[in-house]
Formats: sequence, C-alpha cells, structure tokens
Amino acid sequence: MTDAAARYISTRGDTTPTDFADALLRGMAPDGGLYMPSAWPTLPAGATTPGQSYVEIAKAAMAPYIGDALPEGALDRALQKLVAGFDDPAVTPLVQLADDLWMLELWHGPTAAFKDLAMQLAAALSEEALAASGERLTLVTATSGDTGAAAVNAFANTAGIDLIVLHPLDRVSAVQRRQMTTVEADNVLNLAIRGDFDDCQRLVKGLLSEESLRERGRFSSVNSINWARLAGQIPYYVSAAMQLQAAGESRAPTFVVPTGNFGDAFAGIAARKMGLPVAGFVAAVNQNDALARAINDGLYARRAAVETASVSMDVQAPSNFERLVFEASGRDPAATRAVFEAFARDGQTSLPADLLVALRAEVSAVSVDEATTRAEIGHAYETWGKVVCPHTAVALSAARRQLNGSGPVVALSTAHAAKFGKDVVPVVGFDPDPPHVIRALGDRPERLTVIEATPEAALDAVRGFRS
Repeated sequence: MTDAAARYISTRGDTTPTDFADALLRGMAPDGGLYMPSAWPTLPAGATTPGQSYVEIAKAAMAPYIGDALPEGALDRALQKLVAGFDDPAVTPLVQLADDLWMLELWHGPTAAFKDLAMQLAAALSEEALAASGERLTLVTATSGDTGAAAVNAFANTAGIDLIVLHPLDRVSAVQRRQMTTVEADNVLNLAIRGDFDDCQRLVKGLLSEESLRERGRFSSVNSINWARLAGQIPYYVSAAMQLQAAGESRAPTFVVPTGNFGDAFAGIAARKMGLPVAGFVAAVNQNDALARAINDGLYARRAAVETASVSMDVQAPSNFERLVFEASGRDPAATRAVFEAFARDGQTSLPADLLVALRAEVSAVSVDEATTRAEIGHAYETWGKVVCPHTAVALSAARRQLNGSGPVVALSTAHAAKFGKDVVPVVGFDPDPPHVIRALGDRPERLTVIEATPEAALDAVRGFRS
C-alpha cells in the first residue's frame, strides 16, 4: 500500500490535497476539477489468484485508496452489505459466449444494473464517514437512467443524507424512471428536466459550485465525478481477470466497455495502472459519439444528444474524459484545464497531437449505430440464447470486431434486458423475464417534479426541498 494513493488532488491543480473521506463527501474539487489519487497504488500480489471471493478481491483493490480516512472496519462492513444484495454468488459472473469472447454480467444487484456495485459502496462508506464526523450530507446527481435508480435504492431513508436526482424528462426507460420515482422516501427528490442528460449534468455542476447550498452541511454528488464511485468499480475488472485465470486463460484480456460518462471505462484504466494485466480498453459508444470523435479525430466537440435505445449512454460531454486527459497529459493540470475551459467556452477544442497519441495509448473508441445495436440484440439471442439490453449489445458489437485470436475479449454487460423491453421485445419477439427487483415495482404511484433546464429552476427546487 502506498500512502499517496489515499491522498487526492484535483485535475485542475488548484486544490489542497485531501483524504478519501473528504473527496467522498465533497464529490467535486473546489477548483471545478475532479479528484484523483495523487499516485497509483500497486495491486497486491495474488489479487487475481482463483478462488477468492468478491469481498476479498474488492478489499485488496480498494483499501489503498481509503487509507485511514474512515473508521476501522468501514470497508469490510460496506463490502459485506454490498454482496448481500446480489443474487449471484460470484457477484459479477463471467460467461463465455464463443472462442475468446466473454461477457461480464454486472446486473445481479438490487436495481439490475452495474451502477449498484459502486453506489451501494458509496452509500455505506458515506454513512461511515458521516458517523465519524457528525455532519449532514445532501447529494445531488444527474442520471441517464441507471445511476439515479441505483442512488435512490442505496440512499433512500438513510439518516443524515438527502438525495436529489435529476433525470432528462422522457429520456429514460419506463423501468428506470419507476425505479427512481416509486420509492417512498422523504429524503429523496426526483427532478425531471426538460432537456437531455448533458443538461442535467450541467445543472448538477452548477449546483455543486453554489456555496450557499453548503450552509446546512455537506453538499456533494454521487455521479461518477465522485472518485468513490470509480473506486467501487475497479474490483470487477480484477474479478474478471481472476475468473479468466480460473478458466485456464493466461493471456491478458481486452475489455470492451459500453460508455456514457466514461466512469466505467476509467475504473478499468485505474485497475491497469495498479498493475492488472490488460491488453487494451475499447470504449463502445452509441450515436452520441463525442468521445469517439475526440479519440479518433482529435476534435472534442459538443453536439445535442440524440435519443437512442441505449439511453444511459446518450451523453455528449462525458465528465470522466477529464480524468483521462489529466492522466494522458502526464498529470498536467494546466493542460487539462486548458482543454476543458476551451470546451466549456467554445463547445469544442482540438486536442494537441502529443496528447492525442497518449489518449490513444490508453483507450480506443468505436461508435455503434441504432441499426447495428438492434441487429446485435438479435444476434446474441439467435447465436447464444442470450437476451441482452441495448447497452450490452453496443459492447458486444464492438467486442466482436476485436476478435483476432490474440487474446480474450470481455464485453461488459451493464443492465438486465427487462429494463429496456420497449427496444428488446420487437427484436426477440417476447418480453424478457424480469428479475424480482423489477417485478416488485408493481403499480406504485410515482413522485417527481418537472422543471426547466435552467440554473434558476434547479436552484429553486433544491432550496425548496432543503428548507
């Protein structure tokens, strides 16, 4: 373990280094940047030895990032609570589909999406941090669907914590929306924004910079701008490597990650920085391809997000691209600030040639259109008998392009298909059998407030909720 890994700096460079608890409870750095560990720890020897439990793997991967910032035993208690909510003993089982092609199932938790893995941990660790400090916390998060559902499930009725969720009106699936809005919890406010996910994300960043909202206590976010969220996603990459070894595979895998806000992919990159053997990362995006255009063409440019079947990936300004730029620039805060200030000001920025080379060394990117996504849902069912969600289909389409006999390719499966029946049923011809966590939604009434996508409307709604 290295002490530096438990100290956090900002991608913008103007923030005093802090510890894990403060980074967790603050979410975003005061200078507008994102927190990063000041150095990468080394994954303990034997972390991928077959036979280890998910709890053992996760503790080895996450403990270096926490250090002594939380009460003794906090991580152990959080991990035990996490795995108790999953319906598969492996937590994130790895399934082989074909020679060299694997699928990592991340949707066996309480909202049937990969967000549960990090969100449940963030909630438990936040409770531990607040118990130690005696503070009160208000969380605000933007969601393109699964983040909000996972956050509501994790934080509902939690003492000392209020949760405000912003989702784009009519741009999440019905199941995703109901997972947020049917939970009866007085500490949760659901705001439906007349706009897209990028509008929600912009409003959240504006709220986080509003110092007056901190008068009643901590004000933070559980979007993947919060480092704790990414730390909670590192373990399943390590688990996947262990499961490959258990299957007799000795070659390093390529991970294909369906990508919206890029947090999931950056968590994998963090695992590789810790020493996990990885052949490469592929960010698979849908028609909202700002990230792919940045990596492939060198121009990071904002466009209006278009609605797709893979709604959780309808993102044109992925927050965690800033972490990637910071790392690829040699951890240069001035260079990072220049890129994102230009993007915020002009809506686009050309990436310097040396930075572009470094970015491509970290990750490649593939864009998958709607017709191909539908075709891949059909292919998965006809070929392997698997009913997959549109996000998983995007990953599988990109993954099959990587098959060249050089090593295993692992596509991340991020949500249960039943959450997206509207787009899956016309392809496979039947309703996917929903897990019990979706059947339990029933016909309970929904609670949400519709507002315009303006800073004034968001601030008024938050102040009204906290008064």
